[in-house]
Amino acid sequence: MLPQPAERPPLDQLGEVDLIVLGSGAAGLTAALTGLLEGFSVAILEVAPYFGGTTARSSGTVWVPDNALMRAAGAGPDRQAAETYLRALIGNIGPEAPWQAFLDAAPAMQSDLETRAGILFRPYMTAADYRSELPGAAPGGRALEPVAFDGRRLGKWFGLLAEPLKDLMVFGGMLVTRAEAARLIRVDRSLSAMALGARLVARYARDRLRHPRGTRLVMGNALVGRMMHGILSRGGLMYESAQTLRLIQDDAGRITGVEGLHDGKSFVLRNRVAVILAGGGFPSDPKKRSEELPAPSPRHSPATPFARGTTMDLALAAGARLGPEGQDNALWLPCSVRVPDGGGGAVWPHIVLDRLKPGCIIVDSKGRRFVNEALSYHDFCRAVISHGPSAQPSWLIADRDFIRRYGLGPIRPRTPRLTSWTASGYLKYGRDIAALASETGLPAETLSDTIARFDANAGRGTDPDFDKGSTLYQRSNGDNTRGLANPCLAPVGQNELFAIALWPMPLGTSRGLVSSVDAEVLDARDRPIPGLFVAGNDMHSCFSGEYPGAGAQIGPGMAFGWRAVRGLSASRR
Repeated sequence: MLPQPAERPPLDQLGEVDLIVLGSGAAGLTAALTGLLEGFSVAILEVAPYFGGTTARSSGTVWVPDNALMRAAGAGPDRQAAETYLRALIGNIGPEAPWQAFLDAAPAMQSDLETRAGILFRPYMTAADYRSELPGAAPGGRALEPVAFDGRRLGKWFGLLAEPLKDLMVFGGMLVTRAEAARLIRVDRSLSAMALGARLVARYARDRLRHPRGTRLVMGNALVGRMMHGILSRGGLMYESAQTLRLIQDDAGRITGVEGLHDGKSFVLRNRVAVILAGGGFPSDPKKRSEELPAPSPRHSPATPFARGTTMDLALAAGARLGPEGQDNALWLPCSVRVPDGGGGAVWPHIVLDRLKPGCIIVDSKGRRFVNEALSYHDFCRAVISHGPSAQPSWLIADRDFIRRYGLGPIRPRTPRLTSWTASGYLKYGRDIAALASETGLPAETLSDTIARFDANAGRGTDPDFDKGSTLYQRSNGDNTRGLANPCLAPVGQNELFAIALWPMPLGTSRGLVSSVDAEVLDARDRPIPGLFVAGNDMHSCFSGEYPGAGAQIGPGMAFGWRAVRGLSASRR
C-alpha cells in the first residue's frame, strides 16, 4: 500500500533532501527513481496540479538504440549502426559527444530500470526509424513501448496522474495502444478484434463505477504511472502545485536549494547533493514561442500547458546559458484545432493514423501540393515552415470512403454521421471539388488540377512530385492490407470530399540549457554550475534538433536523467 498524498510532510516543513527534481515527466521521474535506487532521498516538485508532464499526454515511446529487448527479439548488435545513422542524420549541425553519451547511457538505463525497478517495455520491431533511407537506420526495435499498467495500484495518487488528451481516449476515458486501435478498426470483420473490444469495454465499464476514467493505462500514462509507483513505494516524495521561484546559491556558486510556494505557503527546501531540472522546455509559453520559433508563431501546443520554460529561467538567473539557435528550435507535430480558443481537447496531433494512408492529399492555400504527406511529423512540419505562410494552415483532403476506412483526426473510422463535425466548422465538406474549394477558400481550378494529377499517378502507385511511400518508414505506416502497388497511395477522387486545416505546433523544444555529457549545467565559460543538472527538453538537444525516431524526446530525457544521478552516486563513493 502506497502512502497517501495526505501523509506527506508539508513542503514548508521538509527542510532538506539529497536530490530535488523540478518536473515530473519521464526525465524527472527517471532521475528521481534512479536516485532512490542509489540510496538518495528525493523530492519531486511539479508546478502543475498533476504529475506526468507532456509524457503523460504522449505515446510514451522511448527511443533506445542497441537495447536488450530488441536483441532478445532477434536483432543483432546495434551500436555501430546507430552511430552511422546519427552521423548521417546530424552531420556537422552539432557536436557528436552529446549523442555518443546518449548511446552509452540509453541501453544501460533501460536495462537498469527494468532489473531494479520493474519499469517494463516491449520493442516495436516494425517501427522503422523516421529517416529509414539513411545508412544505419533500423527497420524496428529501437522504439520501445511501455507495458500496460494497472492505475488502481496508485490508490489516491491515480487522481494526480495527468490525463492524456481527451480525444485520444475512446469514450472519453478508455486508453488503447496503437496496435489495439489497428485491430479494433477491423472489429466488424474479425472475431479476435471483436473479443478484444469486448474485453476492453468490459474493463472500462467496471472502472467507471469507481473512477472518472479507465484505470488500464497504456502509452505515456503507463510509463508515468509505473514510475510514480516505483518512486512512491521507495519513499520518494512528490508534490504537485509546487511553484519554484528561485535557485539558492552559496558564495561559491553551488546550488544549495530552492525557494517556492506550495499550498499558499512559502518554502525553502535545501539539497545535500543536487537540483535536477526537468521542466519540459518552453513549448507552451507564447512569449518564448514568439521569440524562439519561426514566424508565424504557433498559437497552440499539444504539450502540457505548464511547459513554459520556467525551470530554464531559474537556471539562466543562476548563470547558465542557452545552446545555439538551431534550424527552428522545436520538435514539431502537425495538428488540427477543434476549439478556436485552444481549450481542453482542442488540439489533435496528426502522427500516422491519417495523412500517411492512401487516398489523401495535403495542399497549401493556393491549392497546390508542396510536401510528401508521409514524412515523419517533425520533417513534415519543417517542410510546412520552409514553404512559407501559404502552408499555414495547410489542408488535409480526403473523401468519405477514406474517413470510413481510417478516420480523420479525432473522427473515428466508421463514424456513421459527420454532420456534427461539419457543423462545428472543424471539418469542411464539399459534394465536389468546386464546393470544397468554396468552403475552404482554396482556388477551385488549381485544386482540381492538383487532385487530377495526384490521382492519375496514385492509380499507378507512383508520386513523381514528392515520392510519397518511397521509404520503409512511410510504407510501414500506410495500408498494407489492400494490395496496393504503393501502400501510401490511392486516388483522392472528385466527390464527397472533406478537409481539415493543419498547423505546425511544438510538442517540445530543442533549444535548451548547455550541459556537459554528464548533464551538468554549464555557465558562460563552460564550467559546471556545482549542484545543478538538467535532463529532458530543458537540456539542449543532444541531436541538435534532429528527430531520429519514435521516442526521440523521451529517450534522451530518461537517459540523461539516469546518467546524471548515476554520476552523482559514483562521485559519492
